[in-house]
Amino acid sequence: MHPDLVTIPCLEDNYAFLVGDAATGDAALVDAPEAGPVLRALALRGWRLTDILLTHHHGDHVAGVPELVAATGARVTGAAADSHRLPPLDRRLAGGDRVEAAGRAVEVIGVPGHTAGHLAFHMPAAGLAFTGDSLMAMGCGRLFEGTAAQMWDSLGRLAQLPAATLVCSGHEYTQANMRFALALDPADPVLRSRSGAIDEARAGGAPTVPSPLSLERATNPFLRCADPAFRAAAGLAELDAPSAFAVLRARKDAFRG
Repeated sequence: MHPDLVTIPCLEDNYAFLVGDAATGDAALVDAPEAGPVLRALALRGWRLTDILLTHHHGDHVAGVPELVAATGARVTGAAADSHRLPPLDRRLAGGDRVEAAGRAVEVIGVPGHTAGHLAFHMPAAGLAFTGDSLMAMGCGRLFEGTAAQMWDSLGRLAQLPAATLVCSGHEYTQANMRFALALDPADPVLRSRSGAIDEARAGGAPTVPSPLSLERATNPFLRCADPAFRAAAGLAELDAPSAFAVLRARKDAFRG
């Protein structure tokens, strides 16, 4: 696991992420579902919260911001396009921007689909990508405000990051996502191996997030839509990759496995 990264369970199945600097004691937080667990994690490590980065406007990702700002004075960063429905922002960003947070360089990636103004944050030197509810472990977010074409393009941008990048996504949905993936391609040995590892982690109370991008490329059905062999296994051989993605996203919405 990354030595400077803390994965913080929040609410029922959310995650917040702290990235700290042992030398300075500064830390950046990505998403703030609630304040209490974050403040406890900071106190345990003696870190000082300097920055809060918000991936999107949904309440289960931002509700803790007011209390955290009151307690720490942290600078809040989010999408300019969603500034009207986010907590008050100190920095308003869009895809393609480059900023600093707690002393680390951050590349901002626009990833619409789940929401219109969704952002992901890539810290290249740390090998971390904070994807919120866009690319998720074994899945991707529902299309609440965007289209399947937008989400497919967003996933493609994230898939181009270095293979060793750790994908820090916003929820513990991995077991349910894996059940859907196995229903599509039950014989795949890499998929079955990962399924066992996920079940073992959850049985021990451990998070399945973050996950290496290389593993997502190999097993996440929404990233595998570009692979003709996978489309054939999923019964979508006649479709191109974007169309196959749209069908799979609709199937996942209705899946009850």
